[in-house]
Amino acid sequence: MEFFASLVTRFNSKRERTGTDGPGWLVGWFCSSTATVHTSWTTLSRFGAMEKLSSMMEYRLKTLTSWMVRTGNGTLEELLHDACDTLVLWPWTTGLLWYGALGAILTYGFYLFYYQAMVWKRDLTDIGYNHILDAARIGKSDRKRVDTVNRARRLRKIGDRLPPPYPNGWFSVLESEDLARGEAKSVDCLGQNLVVFRTDAGEVNVLDAYCPHLGANLGVGGIVRGDCIECPFHHWSFSGRDGQCTNIPYSKSGTVPKVARLRKWRSLEVNGFIFVWHHVDPEAEPWTFNVVQEIEDGRWVYYGKNEFLVNCHIQDVPENGADVAHLAAVHGPNMMSGSDIRYSRPAWADFGMHSWLASWQAPDEGDPTHVAKMDLVHSFRIFNKFEVGKIDVRAYQIGPGYVQLMMNTGMGPFVVLQTVTPIEPLVQKVIHRFYAPRNVWNAIFQKFAILAESIMFERDMMVWNHKQFIDNPLLIKEDRLIKSYRKWYSQFYSENSVSFTMAKEKLDW
Repeated sequence: MEFFASLVTRFNSKRERTGTDGPGWLVGWFCSSTATVHTSWTTLSRFGAMEKLSSMMEYRLKTLTSWMVRTGNGTLEELLHDACDTLVLWPWTTGLLWYGALGAILTYGFYLFYYQAMVWKRDLTDIGYNHILDAARIGKSDRKRVDTVNRARRLRKIGDRLPPPYPNGWFSVLESEDLARGEAKSVDCLGQNLVVFRTDAGEVNVLDAYCPHLGANLGVGGIVRGDCIECPFHHWSFSGRDGQCTNIPYSKSGTVPKVARLRKWRSLEVNGFIFVWHHVDPEAEPWTFNVVQEIEDGRWVYYGKNEFLVNCHIQDVPENGADVAHLAAVHGPNMMSGSDIRYSRPAWADFGMHSWLASWQAPDEGDPTHVAKMDLVHSFRIFNKFEVGKIDVRAYQIGPGYVQLMMNTGMGPFVVLQTVTPIEPLVQKVIHRFYAPRNVWNAIFQKFAILAESIMFERDMMVWNHKQFIDNPLLIKEDRLIKSYRKWYSQFYSENSVSFTMAKEKLDW
């Protein structure tokens, strides 16, 4: 016991000399615990218990100390005294390690927050069917979920006269970062099966997916070689420039039939998207594409996106821009109440409401006929008195499936790019990509903007996923913009456009 007391005294003396607040409690606890064990051991020995175990422990301790003396490591007392000296300096070392680790974690966290893009994705069964799933007590992981949603989709009355499901225009088929150099992908949209591939030089090409030889899908296992794509079935090669077959490796004559050709689709890569020109009239020339130069030259950077699958006709999505009356009804309630419109008006959320002032207009005479405009002013009103969060929006509806939303806030501008692409006659893939100048404010605000826009869009989805398309709706005077919008949108249908009935029959097969 005198040894342990001297050990604690030496430790405290060393700490006072160095001015270091070391972990004295650790050594004190060790020493006092050892003394307690010694006392308990003595007590047990008085009753003759544990004698054999005591002898064994004493033997092992003597063996350990004799080994340390033989190997030059010193006695047990000397080693423990040296440990005291080390423990006095240990807080400095551990402190540096802890602060270093904490600094590294915070730095990495700030890096992710500042540079990492935010992605918000929802599948077809995620939004708008909770009233059915809740009634059936079906959770997110339940196998019955998809079957239940698909049954509700089949039972829905979609309308008697629907416009053609695949209008004419530019449509997004992929996002640029989803296609690496030397990669090929199969894409199904617009009633077509396409192969999209990028050469090693970075050029993007889009062809019909099925090889004319025996029908293999070039997007499933096809290999990019130079500016060609090689079929995985028999290694026929097709040029990305014009779709012509350039090589049949086992042909003894070396000749390639001129009719061995795939359809080449006009494509364009701009502002983070890969677009394809879809038109039922082959002679129709594509219109000039509107490019956001701040994105192309790198002044504005990508902050994130949301992505949805919506169960509706493509015309329903951009029609929201002309339906200004729905803004107060669907998007007026506080965003903090969530996206489920069944519960979007709770009493606790009435302290704040979204205010919208909107107008939609068709192109003026002399303007490009495929571009419509919408002006929108948003603000958040607290107790219907204080106005905050004002955002001025000028939206350009460019054709049937692309919108540029140019936004201005008190802290600077940003842009949201929306693409709507028909995957099936009544399934639309909708993506919003957010771009803004790189700064700390946008690192915070853009993530909030993605969250807010996603919640508001999901409220629309709950309506779209269940609404019926009415060809001749009952409109009042205040709905006149909807009529103007439908007249403008009708230009994207041609006499030869595939009808909804024909497209659905083809898909059902």
